Amino acid sequence: MNEENEKPLVSKLGIVIDLFISILFFLFMHYVLADHVPFQDPLAVNLVAGMSALCMTGVFWIATNMFRVTLVDHKRRRKEK
Repeated sequence: MNEENEKPLVSKLGIVIDLFISILFFLFMHYVLADHVPFQDPLAVNLVAGMSALCMTGVFWIATNMFRVTLVDHKRRRKEK
């Protein structure tokens, strides 16, 4: 197969979609984690919940990108058969 005509594994649209989904995931996790922070101060609650949600969102971002690359590669290989 010609390398110049192949669709790239990562597209700009895919990155934008993953970014949007990751932002939604961050907001959801911040909302969920805020109830589990053992502080009374709202600033501390938001800071701890935000930092925890940020770490989880990073893992989620990597997972969505890996899924997208694997799906594109799978479709490409299926098309070649």
